[in-house]
Amino acid sequence: MKFLGTVVCLALATGCGSGKSDQTARDTLTERQRDSILANSKIPNARAVGSAMRVADSTSAGIRRADTVSSDSLQ
Repeated sequence: MKFLGTVVCLALATGCGSGKSDQTARDTLTERQRDSILANSKIPNARAVGSAMRVADSTSAGIRRADTVSSDSLQ
């Protein structure tokens, strides 16, 4: 009887695992990397993701340039 209880407990413990290995496998890519993979895929309208990334990069670069100019003028 104790053997059956041990087997049931082990089965429950195995079935209720944290799933951490699956979670870490998914979290290894950054959002940027996932978007880049998506943009290069053959999924319909996936190119729009790439276009949005280029626009975001351009906007970020403009903001950095403006910040650099403003910080230079304050010194």
